[in-house]
Amino acid sequence: MKGEKIKDIIAAFEPISLAEMESVKLMNRIDTKYAVPLNVLPAILEAAQADYFAQEIDGKRIATYDTMYYDTESLDMYIRHHDRQLVRQKIRVRQYVDSNLTFLEIKRKNNKGRTSKKRIVVPGFDLTADLQSTLKHKRKEDELLTIAEFIDRKSRYTWDTISPHLWTKFHRITLVNKAKTERLTIDLDLVWENVVSGETKTYPNLVIIELKRDGNVPSKMTHIMQNLRVKPLKISKYCIGTALTTPNIKRNRFKKKIRLIEKLLS
Repeated sequence: MKGEKIKDIIAAFEPISLAEMESVKLMNRIDTKYAVPLNVLPAILEAAQADYFAQEIDGKRIATYDTMYYDTESLDMYIRHHDRQLVRQKIRVRQYVDSNLTFLEIKRKNNKGRTSKKRIVVPGFDLTADLQSTLKHKRKEDELLTIAEFIDRKSRYTWDTISPHLWTKFHRITLVNKAKTERLTIDLDLVWENVVSGETKTYPNLVIIELKRDGNVPSKMTHIMQNLRVKPLKISKYCIGTALTTPNIKRNRFKKKIRLIEKLLS
Protein backbone atom coordinates (compact mmCIF):
# COMPACT_ATOMS: atom_id res chain seq x y z
CA MET A 1 0.00 0.00 0.00
CA LYS A 2 1.56 3.32 -1.12
CA GLY A 3 0.24 5.27 1.87
CA GLU A 4 1.85 2.89 4.35
CA LYS A 5 5.11 2.92 2.42
CA ILE A 6 5.17 6.73 2.50
CA LYS A 7 4.54 6.73 6.25
CA ASP A 8 7.41 4.27 6.75
CA ILE A 9 9.82 6.38 4.69
CA ILE A 10 8.86 9.60 6.47
CA ALA A 11 9.28 7.89 9.86
CA ALA A 12 12.95 7.28 9.00
CA PHE A 13 13.70 11.03 8.55
CA GLU A 14 15.29 13.00 11.37
CA PRO A 15 12.53 15.16 12.90
CA ILE A 16 12.29 18.93 13.20
CA SER A 17 9.81 20.55 15.58
CA LEU A 18 7.43 23.42 14.90
CA ALA A 19 9.52 25.65 17.18
CA GLU A 20 12.69 24.80 15.24
CA MET A 21 10.85 25.68 12.04
CA GLU A 22 10.57 29.32 13.15
CA SER A 23 13.90 30.13 11.52
CA VAL A 24 12.75 28.73 8.17
CA LYS A 25 9.57 30.76 7.58
CA LEU A 26 10.70 32.10 4.17
CA MET A 27 7.89 34.64 4.06
CA ASN A 28 9.60 36.36 1.08
CA ARG A 29 10.81 33.74 -1.35
CA ILE A 30 11.00 32.15 -4.77
CA ASP A 31 8.79 29.08 -5.29
CA THR A 32 9.34 26.14 -7.62
CA LYS A 33 6.40 23.77 -7.99
CA TYR A 34 6.05 20.22 -9.26
CA ALA A 35 3.13 17.84 -9.84
CA VAL A 36 3.74 14.08 -9.66
CA PRO A 37 1.60 10.96 -9.37
CA LEU A 38 1.54 9.36 -5.94
CA ASN A 39 3.60 6.36 -7.05
CA VAL A 40 6.62 8.62 -7.72
CA LEU A 41 6.64 10.12 -4.21
CA PRO A 42 8.44 7.22 -2.44
CA ALA A 43 11.45 7.60 -4.76
CA ILE A 44 11.59 11.36 -4.08
CA LEU A 45 11.43 10.84 -0.32
CA GLU A 46 14.04 8.10 -0.29
CA ALA A 47 16.44 10.31 -2.27
CA ALA A 48 15.85 13.22 0.15
CA GLN A 49 16.18 11.33 3.41
CA ALA A 50 19.86 12.03 4.09
CA ASP A 51 19.63 15.78 3.43
CA TYR A 52 16.29 16.81 4.93
CA PHE A 53 14.42 16.87 8.23
CA ALA A 54 10.70 16.02 8.42
CA GLN A 55 8.47 18.34 10.43
CA GLU A 56 6.82 16.57 13.36
CA ILE A 57 3.88 17.87 15.42
CA ASP A 58 2.66 15.80 18.38
CA GLY A 59 4.26 12.71 16.86
CA LYS A 60 2.63 13.25 13.44
CA ARG A 61 4.61 13.82 10.26
CA ILE A 62 1.65 14.04 7.88
CA ALA A 63 -0.44 17.06 8.81
CA THR A 64 -4.04 17.99 7.96
CA TYR A 65 -4.76 21.40 6.40
CA ASP A 66 -8.08 23.15 5.74
CA THR A 67 -8.02 26.33 3.67
CA MET A 68 -10.75 28.73 2.58
CA TYR A 69 -9.87 31.03 -0.32
CA TYR A 70 -11.73 34.32 -0.62
CA ASP A 71 -12.35 36.27 -3.80
CA THR A 72 -14.52 39.03 -5.18
CA GLU A 73 -17.91 38.33 -6.71
CA SER A 74 -16.31 38.57 -10.18
CA LEU A 75 -13.37 36.33 -9.05
CA ASP A 76 -10.84 39.08 -9.71
CA MET A 77 -7.97 37.22 -8.01
CA TYR A 78 -8.54 34.15 -10.16
CA ILE A 79 -8.96 36.18 -13.36
CA ARG A 80 -5.75 38.16 -12.78
CA HIS A 81 -3.83 34.89 -12.47
CA HIS A 82 -5.55 33.43 -15.52
CA ASP A 83 -4.73 36.55 -17.55
CA ARG A 84 -1.03 36.34 -16.63
CA GLN A 85 -0.98 39.48 -14.52
CA LEU A 86 2.42 39.34 -12.81
CA VAL A 87 1.35 41.32 -9.74
CA ARG A 88 -1.44 39.50 -7.94
CA GLN A 89 -2.73 38.40 -4.54
CA LYS A 90 -4.58 35.60 -2.82
CA ILE A 91 -6.48 35.92 0.45
CA ARG A 92 -7.18 32.83 2.51
CA VAL A 93 -7.88 31.55 6.00
CA ARG A 94 -5.85 28.44 6.70
CA GLN A 95 -6.36 26.05 9.59
CA TYR A 96 -3.39 23.93 10.63
CA VAL A 97 -5.58 21.25 12.14
CA ASP A 98 -2.97 19.24 14.07
CA SER A 99 -1.36 22.28 15.72
CA ASN A 100 -4.76 23.96 16.31
CA LEU A 101 -3.64 27.20 14.64
CA THR A 102 -5.66 29.34 12.23
CA PHE A 103 -4.20 32.21 10.19
CA LEU A 104 -5.60 34.83 7.88
CA GLU A 105 -2.98 35.02 5.12
CA ILE A 106 -2.41 37.39 2.22
CA LYS A 107 -0.02 36.12 -0.44
CA ARG A 108 1.48 38.52 -2.98
CA LYS A 109 3.37 37.76 -6.16
CA ASN A 110 5.45 40.63 -7.56
CA ASN A 111 6.64 41.24 -11.11
CA LYS A 112 10.01 39.67 -10.27
CA GLY A 113 8.44 36.31 -9.46
CA ARG A 114 8.94 36.60 -5.71
CA THR A 115 6.22 35.52 -3.30
CA SER A 116 5.66 37.27 0.03
CA LYS A 117 3.15 36.39 2.71
CA LYS A 118 1.63 38.42 5.54
CA ARG A 119 -0.53 36.75 8.14
CA ILE A 120 -2.23 37.14 11.52
CA VAL A 121 -3.54 34.56 13.96
CA VAL A 122 -7.36 34.30 13.99
CA PRO A 123 -8.11 31.70 16.69
CA GLY A 124 -11.38 29.87 16.32
CA PHE A 125 -12.29 31.65 13.09
CA ASP A 126 -15.03 29.97 11.03
CA LEU A 127 -13.50 29.13 7.64
CA THR A 128 -16.88 29.47 5.96
CA ALA A 129 -17.62 32.89 7.50
CA ASP A 130 -18.89 35.58 5.18
CA LEU A 131 -16.69 38.53 6.12
CA GLN A 132 -19.18 41.06 4.82
CA SER A 133 -22.15 39.94 6.92
CA THR A 134 -20.02 38.97 9.93
CA LEU A 135 -18.13 42.24 10.17
CA LYS A 136 -21.14 44.44 9.47
CA HIS A 137 -22.95 43.02 12.48
CA LYS A 138 -20.00 42.67 14.86
CA ARG A 139 -17.89 45.75 14.29
CA LYS A 140 -17.20 46.20 18.02
CA GLU A 141 -15.43 42.88 18.48
CA ASP A 142 -11.68 43.44 18.56
CA GLU A 143 -10.79 40.26 16.68
CA LEU A 144 -13.14 41.01 13.81
CA LEU A 145 -11.96 44.61 13.64
CA THR A 146 -8.40 43.30 13.40
CA ILE A 147 -9.37 41.06 10.49
CA ALA A 148 -11.00 43.93 8.59
CA GLU A 149 -8.11 46.30 9.25
CA PHE A 150 -5.53 43.69 8.24
CA ILE A 151 -7.24 43.03 4.91
CA ASP A 152 -7.74 46.74 4.18
CA ARG A 153 -4.11 47.62 5.01
CA LYS A 154 -2.28 44.67 3.50
CA SER A 155 -4.39 43.87 0.45
CA ARG A 156 -5.49 45.63 -2.72
CA TYR A 157 -9.01 44.46 -1.80
CA THR A 158 -11.21 45.65 1.05
CA TRP A 159 -12.92 43.30 3.48
CA ASP A 160 -16.40 44.20 2.20
CA THR A 161 -15.63 43.14 -1.40
CA ILE A 162 -14.57 39.53 -0.75
CA SER A 163 -16.37 36.39 0.37
CA PRO A 164 -15.66 32.63 0.68
CA HIS A 165 -15.18 30.89 -2.64
CA LEU A 166 -13.12 27.69 -2.55
CA TRP A 167 -12.52 25.26 0.29
CA THR A 168 -9.33 23.23 -0.20
CA LYS A 169 -8.44 20.25 1.99
CA PHE A 170 -5.27 18.18 1.87
CA HIS A 171 -2.59 16.39 3.87
CA ARG A 172 0.92 17.82 3.94
CA ILE A 173 4.44 16.55 4.54
CA THR A 174 6.93 19.33 5.26
CA LEU A 175 10.66 18.83 4.77
CA VAL A 176 13.46 21.24 5.72
CA ASN A 177 16.99 20.92 4.39
CA LYS A 178 19.64 20.43 7.06
CA ALA A 179 21.18 23.83 6.36
CA LYS A 180 17.71 25.30 7.12
CA THR A 181 17.74 27.46 4.01
CA GLU A 182 14.79 25.89 2.19
CA ARG A 183 11.48 24.24 2.87
CA LEU A 184 9.63 21.65 0.84
CA THR A 185 5.88 21.10 1.13
CA ILE A 186 4.32 17.93 -0.26
CA ASP A 187 0.52 18.03 -0.58
CA LEU A 188 -1.55 14.84 -0.87
CA ASP A 189 -5.22 13.79 -0.97
CA LEU A 190 -6.37 17.05 -2.53
CA VAL A 191 -10.08 17.91 -2.35
CA TRP A 192 -11.63 21.13 -3.68
CA GLU A 193 -15.15 22.22 -2.73
CA ASN A 194 -16.63 25.31 -4.36
CA VAL A 195 -18.86 26.92 -1.74
CA VAL A 196 -20.73 28.96 -4.37
CA SER A 197 -21.46 26.30 -7.01
CA GLY A 198 -21.45 23.32 -4.64
CA GLU A 199 -19.16 21.43 -7.07
CA THR A 200 -16.47 19.14 -5.61
CA LYS A 201 -13.34 17.74 -7.26
CA THR A 202 -10.70 15.40 -5.92
CA TYR A 203 -7.40 14.05 -7.24
CA PRO A 204 -6.47 11.32 -4.72
CA ASN A 205 -3.36 10.26 -6.66
CA LEU A 206 -2.01 13.76 -7.30
CA VAL A 207 0.94 15.14 -5.31
CA ILE A 208 1.81 18.84 -5.50
CA ILE A 209 5.31 19.67 -4.32
CA GLU A 210 6.57 23.18 -3.65
CA LEU A 211 10.20 24.11 -3.08
CA LYS A 212 10.48 27.40 -1.17
CA ARG A 213 13.83 29.19 -0.92
CA ASP A 214 15.28 32.66 -0.66
CA GLY A 215 16.45 33.10 -4.24
CA ASN A 216 17.88 30.57 -6.68
CA VAL A 217 20.38 29.12 -4.22
CA PRO A 218 21.64 25.57 -4.90
CA SER A 219 19.15 22.91 -3.81
CA LYS A 220 19.53 19.17 -3.40
CA MET A 221 15.85 18.79 -4.28
CA THR A 222 16.26 20.28 -7.75
CA HIS A 223 18.91 17.63 -8.47
CA ILE A 224 16.63 14.88 -7.13
CA MET A 225 13.83 16.04 -9.42
CA GLN A 226 16.15 16.25 -12.42
CA ASN A 227 17.42 12.71 -11.77
CA LEU A 228 13.83 11.45 -11.62
CA ARG A 229 12.93 13.43 -14.76
CA VAL A 230 10.35 15.52 -12.95
CA LYS A 231 10.02 18.96 -14.51
CA PRO A 232 8.80 22.11 -12.71
CA LEU A 233 5.17 23.00 -13.32
CA LYS A 234 3.63 26.36 -12.46
CA ILE A 235 0.47 25.36 -10.68
CA SER A 236 -1.88 27.09 -8.26
CA LYS A 237 -4.12 24.93 -6.10
CA TYR A 238 -6.59 27.80 -5.90
CA CYS A 239 -6.74 28.39 -9.65
CA ILE A 240 -6.89 24.72 -10.63
CA GLY A 241 -9.61 24.10 -8.04
CA THR A 242 -11.57 27.13 -9.24
CA ALA A 243 -11.25 26.10 -12.89
CA LEU A 244 -12.47 22.59 -12.07
CA THR A 245 -15.46 23.60 -9.93
CA THR A 246 -16.77 26.91 -11.31
CA PRO A 247 -19.25 26.59 -14.20
CA ASN A 248 -18.76 28.94 -17.15
CA ILE A 249 -15.55 30.47 -15.78
CA LYS A 250 -12.77 31.49 -18.16
CA ARG A 251 -10.25 28.63 -17.96
CA ASN A 252 -8.38 28.46 -21.28
CA ARG A 253 -4.98 29.02 -19.69
CA PHE A 254 -5.50 26.16 -17.24
CA LYS A 255 -6.95 23.55 -19.63
CA LYS A 256 -3.49 22.39 -20.73
CA LYS A 257 -2.35 22.00 -17.12
CA ILE A 258 -5.48 20.08 -16.18
CA ARG A 259 -4.94 17.74 -19.16
CA LEU A 260 -1.30 17.30 -18.11
CA ILE A 261 -2.32 16.45 -14.56
CA GLU A 262 -4.89 13.92 -15.77
CA LYS A 263 -2.29 12.41 -18.12
CA LEU A 264 0.16 12.08 -15.20
CA LEU A 265 -2.49 10.33 -13.12
CA SER A 266 -3.48 7.94 -15.91
